[in-house]
Amino acid sequence: MATRIFPSSGNVFLDAGFPRPEAARLLVRSRLMILATEHIRKRRMTQARAAKLMGVTQPRVSDLMRGRIELFSVDTLIDMLARLGVSVSIVTKPRRRGPRVA
Repeated sequence: MATRIFPSSGNVFLDAGFPRPEAARLLVRSRLMILATEHIRKRRMTQARAAKLMGVTQPRVSDLMRGRIELFSVDTLIDMLARLGVSVSIVTKPRRRGPRVA
């Protein structure tokens, strides 16, 4: 049985079969979560220290560090990053192909 290889769309969630709008939201949330986690690790903060700085509980930071994406909104993640001293900018660009019409 031959293995078939498909080119990536650039969005792992879209490639995994999520509908395009949901895949876009998941990708944004995952990138924000990665940024927050990397910032906490780079500064060698404990979860307790990060929680205090971000104004949340330590279990909430644990959820962030474990990648519990379903527990975080984009707004919450942007707020957490801002409290960590990270500036967030959003850039939009058109897709390569136009939207699919059913």
